[in-house]
Amino acid sequence: MSNFLTYLFSLFSFDSSRPLLFTQFNFWAFFLVVFAVYACIVGLPMANKSHVMTRRRRLVRNGYLFFVSLLFYYKTSGLFVLLLIFSTFLGWLLGISFDRMASTGQQQSRKTLMIVGVVANLAVLCYFKYAYFFTDIYNTVAHSNVQVVNLLAQWSNHFTSTARFDASVILLPVGISFFTFQNISYIVDVYKGKVRHADNLIDFGFYTTFFPQLVAGPIIRADQFIPQLYRPFFLSRRQFGIAIFWILNGLVKKLVLSDYLAVSFVDRVFDNPTLYTPFENFSALLVYSLQVYADFSGYTDIAIGVAMLMGFYLPTNFNSPYKATNAAGFWKRWHMSLSNWLKDYLYIPLGGNRNGTIGSYLVLGGIMVVVALMAQTLWVTITVAAIIIILIGVYVFIPSHRKTFNTDINNLDTMLLGGLWHGASFNFITWGALNGLGILVYKNWKKCSPWWRIGIVTLTAIVLWLANHIYPCPLLSMLSFIMTVTAIGIVALNITCLMHGGNTKPYQIALLIWNTLLTFVFISFTRLFFRSGSNLNPAEANEIAWQTASQMVGQIGSHWNWEQVPAIISNYWGVFLLFAIGMAVHWLPTHFKRRYRLWMATMPLWMLLLITVTTVFVLYQFVTADLQPFIYFQF
Repeated sequence: MSNFLTYLFSLFSFDSSRPLLFTQFNFWAFFLVVFAVYACIVGLPMANKSHVMTRRRRLVRNGYLFFVSLLFYYKTSGLFVLLLIFSTFLGWLLGISFDRMASTGQQQSRKTLMIVGVVANLAVLCYFKYAYFFTDIYNTVAHSNVQVVNLLAQWSNHFTSTARFDASVILLPVGISFFTFQNISYIVDVYKGKVRHADNLIDFGFYTTFFPQLVAGPIIRADQFIPQLYRPFFLSRRQFGIAIFWILNGLVKKLVLSDYLAVSFVDRVFDNPTLYTPFENFSALLVYSLQVYADFSGYTDIAIGVAMLMGFYLPTNFNSPYKATNAAGFWKRWHMSLSNWLKDYLYIPLGGNRNGTIGSYLVLGGIMVVVALMAQTLWVTITVAAIIIILIGVYVFIPSHRKTFNTDINNLDTMLLGGLWHGASFNFITWGALNGLGILVYKNWKKCSPWWRIGIVTLTAIVLWLANHIYPCPLLSMLSFIMTVTAIGIVALNITCLMHGGNTKPYQIALLIWNTLLTFVFISFTRLFFRSGSNLNPAEANEIAWQTASQMVGQIGSHWNWEQVPAIISNYWGVFLLFAIGMAVHWLPTHFKRRYRLWMATMPLWMLLLITVTTVFVLYQFVTADLQPFIYFQF
């Protein structure tokens, strides 16, 4: 009995070496206790039909889950839970203030308060996430050597007369980007009148801290979730089965696909790119795309399942993103809650597809100037200056295209800031810029005729080949090879379209396959900069990330020995087999996936239990000694 009580105490106390992760037994023991109490509060035996929930019981339920969510975050991040409480309290006060001011006609005060609320949230985010980034910029420009100081740790040590906290480093709270963006959306939506403020602090605290999605999303909007706070608990037999499916599906993605691919192949190559062949480096990029999808969507699946067991519904965050046939389509399928947030709270305020604003040009110009200052190389400075001159020239001398031009700028700004949201390093800026350029190329490409497309890709391939011939280097070698293969495919497809028309079924199938594979390779290449900047100490992220990316480009762009490829595939046969199976399942038709999901949800309970036990047993065989944290915890 004493051992059990000791285990329970450890389960609900903070241990920095054992945070609560969906892939650990501790979390499921924690959730079992939490769910048992929750069942008593909502009257789970009556859950097969909707029933009236009194206001008092609803308040107890929401208060209980608010407390549990804070406890979960404390288990994950320790004293950073105080930051979450502060953010929650600030958002609740602002929401109440907006509605009270609206009734008294204080519109200007409401607007000022909204701006203060948004700036306060962004200031907290910038302090914890971008302190090293901004300090590096300042040191470069001012030629100084200012060191980052953790002011909160310094003040805490002063007030407690101890040296408990390390003031020389700023730690990044888990999930700060997610709950910050969530609070900003609430503040803006209440200000605009899209949603009414939460009735009390308990209800709002539950909304902003709901533990399944707290540390890695999806980002839930107030108008999607707050109405659920006032509904009675309901969980049908089918919903229970679907919830179990999502949980098992997420665990399989994380433990079988993501962790195995990371430990067995991806991490090795990214840690030492120069020790591996060009084929291994290129393969690592493709495999990482599946790994990061399995990791992030796996977390989302588990979060959706856990929330559903408690009668709450989270938004869909992924829709088979590697089925996308272009970069724009990819971002409508990938991390959909973030994409929609950026569209509603950044892209549209900047002008959207209607016009440009001063902010549109300040964002783009500011980021480009910062890149030029930090790079401290002549060719980057010249490139940035040339781009700025071209942009000004297009805007001034081609007024007929000004609306399209403004839309393109807003799209690029959104992707650049989306890249910065993921991390404070130039690798993430590069990653965002490449995705933005991919979207712009697609939007203008689809307006071109087949003859124009043939001419553009052919000319680009020739120019890259000549540039590599005159000034040979790995980057030009890689780009010229990729562009040559791309040109061959595009020329073949467009000539077929001109000769036989674009409505034949074989042509449409070939076009779908080509565009899907081309988009996947493009997205995978951009991930070179995403992965290189991940899991790094912010103090050294820029230098190490850029070095890793440069080394991988150098390897991929060097001479390929095709005779080594069969041996490499043989050595990593498990990785390549799992990659092929994972992609094949990912590309299955949506209606087929829905069919087997419903089949599992409606099977008899004994069969569902048997499948669950068997799946857990198989998953246990894939658990490594050092469990991999979810990739998006760092964001």
